[in-house]
Amino acid sequence: MKKLNISWQALIALILCAAALLSLPLLSEAAPRPFSDQTVTLVVVIVAASALISVAPLPRLYCATVLLIGTHEAAWMLLSGIAGNEGMAAKSFFFLIAACWLLAWRCVTVLCEIKPASNFESSFLRLLIPAIFGAWILILWETATRGAGIPFVLLPPPSAIGARIAGSLPILGEDVRQTIFKAVLIGYAVGCASGFIVAILADRVAFLRRGLLPIGNMVSALPIIGVAPIMVMWFGFDWPSKAAVVIVMTFFPMLVNTVAGLAASGSMERDLMRTYASNYWQTLLKLRLPAAMPFIFNALKINSTLALIGAIVAEFFGTPIVGMGFRISTEIGRMNVDMVWAEIAVAALAGSIFYGAVALAERAVTFWHPSIRGG
Repeated sequence: MKKLNISWQALIALILCAAALLSLPLLSEAAPRPFSDQTVTLVVVIVAASALISVAPLPRLYCATVLLIGTHEAAWMLLSGIAGNEGMAAKSFFFLIAACWLLAWRCVTVLCEIKPASNFESSFLRLLIPAIFGAWILILWETATRGAGIPFVLLPPPSAIGARIAGSLPILGEDVRQTIFKAVLIGYAVGCASGFIVAILADRVAFLRRGLLPIGNMVSALPIIGVAPIMVMWFGFDWPSKAAVVIVMTFFPMLVNTVAGLAASGSMERDLMRTYASNYWQTLLKLRLPAAMPFIFNALKINSTLALIGAIVAEFFGTPIVGMGFRISTEIGRMNVDMVWAEIAVAALAGSIFYGAVALAERAVTFWHPSIRGG
C-alpha cells in the first residue's frame, strides 16, 4: 500500500481553510457586492480538495495537474469578487489566498520532482515552473493592491496595467520603435562591434592593452546621468544622441571581456599552435576566439540590459515627443501611474526577449563549453 505524500504546504493550507470558515465573511459587511454563499463554498471545497489530493498516493503528474487547475481557479474566483470592493477584504479572504499560494508552491515542488522522459517535456517544465512563479507574483500583487485598498497612485494593480497596455498599443508601439528599434539596437550593435574590434587591436598591440584598459575601467564607472545630457547636447534631441549613450555604455564591457577572453586559452594550446607554424591570425581564429566566446557572450548579455537602461534614461534629458523614457517622465508628472507601469512592463518584456535571444545564440555557439553541456 502506498504511503501518503505528506506536505507541510497542504497541511497549512487546510488549516487556513478552517480559519477562513471560522472568520467569514470574506468581505466587510459594507461591501456593495459581497460574495455569494455558493461562491464561498465552492472556493473552500476547491482549495481543500486540492490540498487532500496533493498528499494522496497518486502519480506526481496527476497531483500537479489538480493543484495547477484548482489553485488558479480558486484564486481567480476570489480576485473576481474583490473587483469593485477594493479595500474591503476581510481576514478570511487573505486566509484563502494564502492557502492557494501554498498549494501553488506545492505544485511547483511536485513539478520539480517529475523526471521528464523527453526533451520536449523537459523544455515544457522549464517554462511552466517559472511561469507559475511569475503568475503568483502578479496574483499576490493584485491581492495586496485591491484587497488592502492600496491607493492607485502608489501602486496600481496588474489588471489595471494590463488594461492600459491593451488600450495604448499604438502609443506603446511608437515608443518601442523609437527607443528600442532605433536607439537601442543601433547603439548596441555599434558599441559591441567597436569594443570587439578595439579589443583585437589591444590584444595585438601591448601599448593599447596597457593604456586603454585602465581608461576603460574608469569610463565604465561614469554615471549615466552625467553622460546622457552631454550626448544630447552633442548629437541633438533625436535618437542618435540616445544611440551614442548606448555606445558609450556597451563599448567598454565588450572591450574588457573580450581582452580577458582572448587571454583565457592555455599556454599548452598556444604552444601546440606554434608547433604547427600557425601565425597570429590563425591562432586567433582557430584557438583564442573560440576560447573567448563565453566571455564575449557574457559581455553581450550584460550589454543587452545596459543598452535599454541607457536609452531610456537618456530620453529623460531631451527627446522628441515619443519614446519610452519620454513617456515615463511625462506620464509620471500627470500622475498616470498605470501608463508608467505599462511602459515599464513593455521595457521589461523587450529586455527579457533581447536577453533570451542572446542566451539562445550563446547556447548554439558555445555548445562545447561545460556550462552549456551541464545545463
